[in-house]
Amino acid sequence: MTRAAVAGASGYAGGEILRLLLAHPDLKIGAVTAGSNAGERLGTIHPHLVPLADRVLEDTNPEVLAGHDVAFLALPHGHSAALAEQLPAGVVVIDCGADFRLESADAWARFYDTPHAGSWPYGMPELPLPGGGRQRDVLAGARRIAVPGCYPTGISLALAPGLVAGVIEPDDLVVVAASGTSGAGKGLKAHLLGSEVMGSMSPYGVGGGHRHSPEIEQNLSRAAGRPASISFTPTLAPMPRGILATSTARLAPGADPDAVRAVWERTYVDEPFVHVLPEGTWPRTADVIGSNLVLLQVAVDEHAGRVVVASAVDNLTKGTAGAAVQCANLALGLDETTGLPLAGVAP
Repeated sequence: MTRAAVAGASGYAGGEILRLLLAHPDLKIGAVTAGSNAGERLGTIHPHLVPLADRVLEDTNPEVLAGHDVAFLALPHGHSAALAEQLPAGVVVIDCGADFRLESADAWARFYDTPHAGSWPYGMPELPLPGGGRQRDVLAGARRIAVPGCYPTGISLALAPGLVAGVIEPDDLVVVAASGTSGAGKGLKAHLLGSEVMGSMSPYGVGGGHRHSPEIEQNLSRAAGRPASISFTPTLAPMPRGILATSTARLAPGADPDAVRAVWERTYVDEPFVHVLPEGTWPRTADVIGSNLVLLQVAVDEHAGRVVVASAVDNLTKGTAGAAVQCANLALGLDETTGLPLAGVAP
């Protein structure tokens, strides 16, 4: 049995990783660690994790994590790099933070206040690439993997097929997305109080100010084989979890509008976690909650000359913890779908 430690287990992402590991047949939960919550019982912080309620959170340090086969790091941005550097090369390290996602040091410096730590293999297995490859090709057997951000997951998988196929243009990508409040983490923030969020939606990170923007551009540039640019506007929705993104792009000259949807269908026909819905059916966040799924729908607005792709993803499951477990499966040589839910929770 492979032993897995979870650092940052007191947060939403760490708790979700633990929920998934409880159902994983090949990964045994080892140490669970935290920062300021070290010494507390896990059940006081995550009462829904009943089988782990009596576990005591340990300090997050390399000595505690080093004795494991896998270490999941669910830490604040900028905290993973120093810790990962102290872990043995044989430990598979899956980082859920942003520390190793960006290849560009300049892009990192625009959004984060710590030194750029470099980049690790990027953990979005389904991302289509020019020439017919997928990002999973670099993940099998990897010892260090950077888990994607939640917004980049739904948006990148929504637009990448059209860029690889050349049916959409990469220089005028526009995305408006709504996220549940858990995307902001578990820390107390006045603007996330129930009385502030209920019955209200609000934009944030407007005008290129969201830190996921360079990650999305990096993914879509890779898919297009040339630079991509995106105008990304995130909004806060009055729900705990889930992301609904509406992504649009200019239809490429000469592209047949009637053949566009088939590009996405062909791209994802064999992907267990990415589904193009039947024509006329649109993604809903309610249908992905608790699952490792991305649901997509594609339409062509011929009047505007644009392709519209709607995507729904659970920001805590496929958007973070599910992707982390999926990447661990690939790194360990397990079936990619092991321990991951293919069905959501309803109602």
